[in-house]
Amino acid sequence: MHVKYCSNILKTAICLSQHTYIKVYLQSSRSISISNVSKSISIFDRHTKRLQRERAILEKDVQLYDYLKEEIGFRLADKVFDIKKRFNVAVDLGCSRGYVSKHLSQDSIDELILCDMSKVNLEMAASTVPAPIVVKKKIMDEENAEFEPNSLDLVMSNLNMHWVNDLPNLFKKIFSALKDNGVFLGSVFGGDTLYELRSSLQLAELERQGGISPHTSPFAEVQDIGSLLTSAGFSMLTIDTDEISVNYPSIFELMWDLKGMAESNASFNRPVHLNRDSLFAAAAIYSEFHGKSNPNTENNAVPATFQVINMIGWKASSSRSEQI
Repeated sequence: MHVKYCSNILKTAICLSQHTYIKVYLQSSRSISISNVSKSISIFDRHTKRLQRERAILEKDVQLYDYLKEEIGFRLADKVFDIKKRFNVAVDLGCSRGYVSKHLSQDSIDELILCDMSKVNLEMAASTVPAPIVVKKKIMDEENAEFEPNSLDLVMSNLNMHWVNDLPNLFKKIFSALKDNGVFLGSVFGGDTLYELRSSLQLAELERQGGISPHTSPFAEVQDIGSLLTSAGFSMLTIDTDEISVNYPSIFELMWDLKGMAESNASFNRPVHLNRDSLFAAAAIYSEFHGKSNPNTENNAVPATFQVINMIGWKASSSRSEQI
């Protein structure tokens, strides 16, 4: 990219970012308040998301893109060990390739039900579960999850529910399916996820095309998750956030990895294509505003922030003698 070309983009981006209405838009478009969304509105295209996941599985080097989900899956499984309780029946909802289930132990769980909308994912996840845990597989779209009332002791979900349209209803279904003193453990991407990528694309499109398109999906905020869990009936909530920063050579490697993770945009209003000129402009803005030196190479790196919201909710027993 020519220096003059980069310079013009950056000068324009800096000028644009000083306008109040631009700052307000960038702030408000990063997330969505789920509690205010009508149940009749679907934000995410579940069919597209299923295709993205199935295509990602077909990649020969698919394991190279698992680093983030592997890390969060391990942390979620570790929380299971922190609970001094044995779970007879547990569910891994949206199990993917077994990021959580591979770390579970027979000391905590007797029977594990793996649920995913991909049959290939189910088979791969089942092969990772340590013996002698009894494994059952169920093809299920998390959007339409159904379980028998009061049938489960533990429900887990790792970096999956941020693609569900009706999250309030799903939380209610999970609460209904749990037995008294049952536990829900989950993790989703939060509102600050990929804020560097989002702002760079928006500033580039404003300068090059005079408008903004939603190239990243909206994410929930911490306060929304807490409100929804409380509304569903959960008690003794524990909600915290982790921020993981991953360095990439450029915006192009970041977007390639997002595709490999099956975390590309799946909103109904997503643009079909990203303008080439805007993409190169975004790369220049990203590098200038967020770039930093890479200690391992002579080149600069661009960081990408992944905010993870971790949640724990309990279904309190109706009997005082059985309360935790």
